[in-house]
Amino acid sequence: MPLNRRQWLKSAGLAAGAATVLGNSFAAIPSFHSFLEQNELPHLPPDLMVKLSSNENPYGPSPKVRETMIKAFDKVCRYPWAERDEITQKIAKKEGVSPDHVLLTVGSTEGLKIAAIAYLHEGGEVVAAEPTFEAMLYYAEHMGAYVNRVPVDKNLGLDLEEMERRCNSNTRLVFVCNPNNPTGTILPAAKLRDFCESLARRTVVFSDEAYYDYITEPNYPSMVELVKRNLNVIVSRTFSKVYGLAGIRIGYLVARPDIIDRIQKFQVDRPNMLGLYAASAAMDEVGFYQYSLDMNAKARKMICDSLDALNLAYVPSHTNFVFFKTGRPIGDVIEAMQQQGVRVGRPFPPLTDWCRVSTGKLEEVEVFQKALEKVFG
Repeated sequence: MPLNRRQWLKSAGLAAGAATVLGNSFAAIPSFHSFLEQNELPHLPPDLMVKLSSNENPYGPSPKVRETMIKAFDKVCRYPWAERDEITQKIAKKEGVSPDHVLLTVGSTEGLKIAAIAYLHEGGEVVAAEPTFEAMLYYAEHMGAYVNRVPVDKNLGLDLEEMERRCNSNTRLVFVCNPNNPTGTILPAAKLRDFCESLARRTVVFSDEAYYDYITEPNYPSMVELVKRNLNVIVSRTFSKVYGLAGIRIGYLVARPDIIDRIQKFQVDRPNMLGLYAASAAMDEVGFYQYSLDMNAKARKMICDSLDALNLAYVPSHTNFVFFKTGRPIGDVIEAMQQQGVRVGRPFPPLTDWCRVSTGKLEEVEVFQKALEKVFG
């Protein structure tokens, strides 16, 4: 009979191991893999599946952020106008711009969608890589705009030369996801800067920097630097990844004030009180931020080591996921991995024999390693 979470916790005898950084316990880690070894289940219930499919930070929120949200419950009966202004000013200071350059959004995904509405609701084109993050592109297509998809190059990086060639008088937006999702690649810094600066003189460039925090190259630029030069550039950032707040849904855009005004008109609502307090506290917590980066690096190395052992090709990643070549249809791989208790990423056409796997807790990655060996060994 299928086990519910309470029965599983009891049968697995979970011992919570705490990882402590700067006096804060950041993660209680259950010995999930030991349960799988003792219970051969072909199809686990969703709440027992190791979820490595959505590029989340499973260690968040940090204890400080949790405490801050609990205290903020006393204010959820109020509208968060003052709090919204406070964190807008805080983000503006962090990014080195004035508050009128910042728009808070319900996750960075909302920012992508309302930018699409603002610039494409009367038609036109958006130029983007394929595959890449699709939130803006699906929205654009639903509004009747044309998405000019440019295949990634042989190294699965963005083909900037071809993207620039595809731009024409009907191009309203150029979408650059860097690091790119799902491939995990980054663009050479100088090449990225030159591309965005050049195209921003002809149209509007949207730079999705959801995974920017994971980049380890020294002094790698954010395209906020082009916003500061008053170019036609929009940058999106999120608290969903390294800060571990995916379920809270809060992000922001940085752009010239007139661009912010144009996009803001299409917002339906704003982030809630708990999200504002959580994001503000997360920005202050340097310890958890670094801990998340360190644990992500360890998990990513474990994944790559397993892929190396099985001679499975993969793309060097600058994110919290790894994109590897399966050599078989991704649908078959998804099903086979689920039978081993692991959920991996969805299909990313046209690369339908590649798989995206997120970095989970180290114990979850151990489960992935064993599942990978069974499926591909």
